[in-house]
Amino acid sequence: MQKGANVSLNALSEDVGSVVVSLGWTSASGAGDADVSVLLLGESGKIRSENDFYFYNNPAAPDGSVQLLGKTPTDSGDEDRIGVDLTAVPGEVERIVVAASQYGGARFGDLDDLRVTVADRSGEPLVGFSINDASVETAFIFGELYRRGEEWKFRAVGQGYETGLAGLATDFGVVVEEADGAADSATDTADAVGKVADAADEALVKGPADNAGTAGTAENHAEPAAAPVGTADGPGDPAAPVLPAQTRGRSARTTRKKVTLPKAAGKTLAENDSWRPARLFPVPTLKSDREREVRATSVLLAVMAQVPELGRRLTAGFGAPAGRMQTFTEVSLPHGETPRRPDGVIRVERAGKLWTALVETKTNGNPLRAEQVQEYVDIAARRGYEAVITLSNDVALDGAPVVDVKIDRRRKHKVSLWHLSWAEVAHQTQMLIRHEGVANAAHAWLLQEFLEYLQHENSGCHGFQNMGPSWVPVRRGIDDETLAIGDPRAVEVVESWERLIRQVCLRLGGELGQKALPVQRARRGSDPLARRVAAAERLCSEGRLTAELRIEGTERVIAVTADLRTAKVRTSVDVAAPAGSYPLSTAKRLLRLLAEAPADLHVESLVEGTNGPRGTLERLRPEPADLLPKDGAQLTGFRLTLIKGTGSTRGNAESGFIRSVDDAVERFHHGVLAHLGTLEARPGRRG
Repeated sequence: MQKGANVSLNALSEDVGSVVVSLGWTSASGAGDADVSVLLLGESGKIRSENDFYFYNNPAAPDGSVQLLGKTPTDSGDEDRIGVDLTAVPGEVERIVVAASQYGGARFGDLDDLRVTVADRSGEPLVGFSINDASVETAFIFGELYRRGEEWKFRAVGQGYETGLAGLATDFGVVVEEADGAADSATDTADAVGKVADAADEALVKGPADNAGTAGTAENHAEPAAAPVGTADGPGDPAAPVLPAQTRGRSARTTRKKVTLPKAAGKTLAENDSWRPARLFPVPTLKSDREREVRATSVLLAVMAQVPELGRRLTAGFGAPAGRMQTFTEVSLPHGETPRRPDGVIRVERAGKLWTALVETKTNGNPLRAEQVQEYVDIAARRGYEAVITLSNDVALDGAPVVDVKIDRRRKHKVSLWHLSWAEVAHQTQMLIRHEGVANAAHAWLLQEFLEYLQHENSGCHGFQNMGPSWVPVRRGIDDETLAIGDPRAVEVVESWERLIRQVCLRLGGELGQKALPVQRARRGSDPLARRVAAAERLCSEGRLTAELRIEGTERVIAVTADLRTAKVRTSVDVAAPAGSYPLSTAKRLLRLLAEAPADLHVESLVEGTNGPRGTLERLRPEPADLLPKDGAQLTGFRLTLIKGTGSTRGNAESGFIRSVDDAVERFHHGVLAHLGTLEARPGRRG
């Protein structure tokens, strides 16, 4: 679409009762990021109350009309997805504005391939729009959904703001309050930044906005305006909704009180360590893969039906509406002469309509069978069901489906095929009970029992844990230098490596309460297979697998390198030296920041055009000057690296390669990054 153009969604698909709006971008540095926000506007062109404004601290509507689904890595960068149930949008809402904003002095001109895509309930893309003129803007309206009679339309807006989310939100009736006047000095010292963040965390969205401002003007034959027009009431208006200042690297809060559970268990009353607490979902008696699959499916579907937050979170991205959910197991469905029994069925009712998905489950690393999933897709198409959901230890990748199934797009009724990994289920469960909260304490306890079940060694729900059949021959080929460039087995290993990195991100993000995402530097439209072939060639010639990941809200990129020739995993991060600072003072400050870091941490000076001095933290602590370049070269920063040996098994044991990579990233973050603040120059120094 061109900027300013509009199109009817009903003319593009018969299944637009629920849509997924995706905002995407790429970043050459890997550090670029943005936060999405959604505003529901009434006839006046303003929000009606705080319930019409959704952002990182208020991610979901109680009625299910809007839900921020979070960031998802793609082969061309990150994609932030928003589920919009158009059938649940209140009748007084005329427009739904979809925007994004940046923070920390970043600009949208620093990002590439800005785009918005609207897909129907089945995941079929309907329309897209790219923004090609971004420069100094810190907020952008990507597009808007709006009513026209009985149908919904989409308009490509592409309007930027240099005043960030605050300026954008003000145009729609949201008033921004600065906390204690600290914002102006927030950039002076790290302490000031912390105070502003703490004060912003206490800010809450208040009462309804005064909608007396000027309404948006009409254009294009009574179509709603592409750009917002109007003014917000002054900041002194106590009735105006307030936007908290953006806080990065902190747990999300909403205006509604939620129940979370502490990470540390309370004091036990057991006489000794041999006593085991009673569990709602016992697993030690499970003996076979079939028993594990039946138990896992039943437990998952039961918890989804009883805890609305988890059920909605796991199905919203699949196009399910918000409504009354019921789940079933071992349902018999006719299929020729022999009925088929999918592992489970999910049904959601809203406004008298049913959304149905068939569920096929595998545990303990067992692969999905393409012919079985194909049968379920055919059954779903004939019976008018909306989706088939596969669930296994495997992790899905763009351009590399977990199971190869043919979807007949010529059918009037389209069935969408989705994949969910057990690692994703555990991640979403942990996010709810540890960081974001649920509605009541009973649900929190139920989720805790569910998480204990998933993490039990006998449940079979441990996520991706096998590097595949090509792993051993490729590793042997690297050891004896017989692996030739172009060997297709190397591409399979690269795909397994990408799945492993995505699972590492899920586990780390669940612990921190923040999204952790693989960094993809490929531009939009690049071929995923070609990128994997190039990585496979590097694996054959260098014997190394490499990846980068970033924690949402931070600019530092964690580099992970698995050297199969030396059987070592390296995790590292680059820290820039502040401009104009004295090199020795900078080195001393870095070592003070790393006071709690492991003694075997490697620190290397980064010098333009050459390698700088390096050493372990244990050796450098008494002699910080050893980090300084001896020839007076310009010091640009430091590289911090931890090195860990890898196992040789496929990953089921503690010594396995998969566990080694997982442990290496976790140790690096908790041992190094968690204690590493901003390396700033002291006031009054030269420059």
